[in-house]
Amino acid sequence: MGLVDKAKDKAQELAGKAKQGVGDATDDETLKAEGHKDETAGKLKSTGEDLKEKAAEKFNDLKDRD
Repeated sequence: MGLVDKAKDKAQELAGKAKQGVGDATDDETLKAEGHKDETAGKLKSTGEDLKEKAAEKFNDLKDRD
């Protein structure tokens, strides 16, 4: 995963946290839910990409054994 993708995922996560905060402050349940969705999506994308990177590393390690 590139640095740009990691930054985008983190930005989405942080924007979601901000939306949740605004939703809490304004008592807006819809905004809080959108914020939670955005935060979770950012975390899931980041975790998925990390898993792909680790799997590729393991694959390359196994391939290099030959």
